[in-house]
Amino acid sequence: MPGAEGTTRRVVPARLAHVVLRTRRLRPMLDWWAELLQAEVVFENEFIGFLTFDDEHHRIAIVRPPDLEGPAGHTAGLDHIAFTYASLADLVATYERLKNRGVDATWVVNHGPTLSVYYRDPDGNRAELQIDRFRDGEEATAFLRSPAFARHPVGHSVDFDDLVRRFHEGEDEAVLTAYRYDHENA
Repeated sequence: MPGAEGTTRRVVPARLAHVVLRTRRLRPMLDWWAELLQAEVVFENEFIGFLTFDDEHHRIAIVRPPDLEGPAGHTAGLDHIAFTYASLADLVATYERLKNRGVDATWVVNHGPTLSVYYRDPDGNRAELQIDRFRDGEEATAFLRSPAFARHPVGHSVDFDDLVRRFHEGEDEAVLTAYRYDHENA
């Protein structure tokens, strides 16, 4: 039967296209996300703004519906949006740029697969800026299946100011990004 293979074969998206956030404060939100990601606002009116930082026409859209209520606080829903940087040097440079502009991280954690720095936008949405600790997805997936990860699935907090200092002093990146629980007995 034509097309029957579509019911059994796995079909996945080619990539994540964009994320849309709702707000009552369009301009502060556009400014914050543009600063965080060094993104360009490619379109804006009173209702919506589109931002991009790469080859996608927009990675983030921020919309201001006329009947929107304020942020709901601690409820079910989206927890955060994560962005992966190419290197520890890029993550450090971004952290320093943001800190110098008064944008402070709310949490830094070594999750195991990633070293992650979290921020909150003006509405309280969280953004995660991260680097991958493994060479490829296969190694990261193997780590997620490990006893060390099972014992500590959130990871451990990191003093990123200390890590940045040590990074600039030339300490080995493998040491700087080591997962505290890597060497535990299984």
